[in-house]
Order: sequence, then C-alpha cells, then structure tokens
Amino acid sequence: MQRVKLDRIDRRILADLQADGRMTNVDLARRAGISAPPCLRRVRALEEAGYVRGYHADVDPIALGFNVTVFAHVGLSSQAENDLRGFEDLVQGWPEVRECHMLAGETDFLLKVVAHDWDDYQRFLTTRLTAAPNISHVKSALAIRSSKTQPGVPIDIDAGPEAEDE
Repeated sequence: MQRVKLDRIDRRILADLQADGRMTNVDLARRAGISAPPCLRRVRALEEAGYVRGYHADVDPIALGFNVTVFAHVGLSSQAENDLRGFEDLVQGWPEVRECHMLAGETDFLLKVVAHDWDDYQRFLTTRLTAAPNISHVKSALAIRSSKTQPGVPIDIDAGPEAEDE
C-alpha cells in the first residue's frame, strides 16, 4: 500500500467522497476543478493508498426494526495480547456489534450494539457477551437518542501543499 502525498485536489476529492460516496466521477472532477480521467486516476490512487477504505449506504436502523442502541463497556479478566485479540476475533462474529474499540483505562473495550428491543439486547448480553471467555464485567449504557452521527474525519481542503495543475 503506497502512500500518496495529499494535495488540495486530493483533499477535495476525499471530502466530497466522504460526503457522498455515490457521486459520479464527472461531478467529482468538476468539484475538484480537474477533468474526469485524472480524477479517476486520483481516486484509484487514494483507494490503493488506503485513504478510501470502502463505500457503503447509510441505512436507518429504526426503519429496519433496530430500535435500541447500547454502548457496552467491557472489562476483561486478562489484558494479555492474545486475550485482547481473542476477544476482538470473537466480536467479529457478532453482527449486532456494529463497532468495537479498545480503550485505555478502566474499560477494555467499548462496543456499539444494536438490537430490536431491550429484551433482544438482554438475550445478547446473557447468551453471548457475558458468557464469552475472559469477561470480567459489562456495563451497559442505553442510548436515548442520537443528535449527531457523522462518518469519517474532518478534512481541511486548504491544508498542506498546493496542487499542481493537471
């Protein structure tokens, strides 16, 4: 995976793709101020360099019946690297876990879990999560509502070296 040095045009492309991954190459090129062929080359180079990890649709969980979001603070009995990786590998097989973050501090992992209802989450908690090996404790925090959900990172288009003309 070769890293490319990001110029203003690359940052503009990344910002636009992050905002709308379905944007056509022609629209993307127009917004970046370049023609379509070099824009496509840049997008492919950004993908190959690992700046763009993929594309997905933002699906409404409530529309699909996932009315409950819980943040589970998980503590492990052992923090040996093999045990940490073992837990991470186990979580990969749980589709209701949408995010898994290893933390520093009292909590070893923070999981974002979706469920149809509170009973559904309790079943997951008792049959999978607390039943898993090496689990010391779990504290569940029920999300009341989400006021901001924004994927990606803030991209400053004007930071860094200026773009050369294409």
